[in-house]
Amino acid sequence: MSTVAGATSDTPTPRYRLSQRILHWLMAVIIISALVIGLYCSYLEQGTALRRALLDVHKSLGMTALVLIAIRLPLRLSFGEPANRQPLGTLIHYAARCTHVLLYALMILMPLAGYITSAAGGHDLPWFGLFQWPDVLPLDKPLERVAAQIHEFGAYCLYAILGLHVLAALWHHLFRRDDVLGRML
Repeated sequence: MSTVAGATSDTPTPRYRLSQRILHWLMAVIIISALVIGLYCSYLEQGTALRRALLDVHKSLGMTALVLIAIRLPLRLSFGEPANRQPLGTLIHYAARCTHVLLYALMILMPLAGYITSAAGGHDLPWFGLFQWPDVLPLDKPLERVAAQIHEFGAYCLYAILGLHVLAALWHHLFRRDDVLGRML
């Protein structure tokens, strides 16, 4: 039987708490869906019924992600993360930290920028047709334009960071064969 960092291969992988794992995967589905819908809408003609309907879903997903990150971040800060059975190494450790900080920042920035774009532009702020989010901003077209640019640039950053996150998880699982992915399963 082989040992790694004092643990046997029979030792169960330390995992994130169930609440953290559920929020991670739920937010993954929500964020990826919002990204796909947002990208698709960017190719649709403005003002069409399909684009408006899809943007309503996109906004609903974004606001849902904002509410969930308000739950997820305190859990992450309170419970931390489970230890790795194998040390990651300094470079990998800091790369993972930076990636996670950027992901959390984008999970907050993107829905806020989207909200500001809609609110300052005088657009609806629906949540799956059940209610409208309160519009707490005055009509402000320059603010709408800046927020829209931030939202668009943030989307490109999110594509890149999210892609890196997925590739790193696969690299850990398929090539390093460590427990990094298993901690979130």
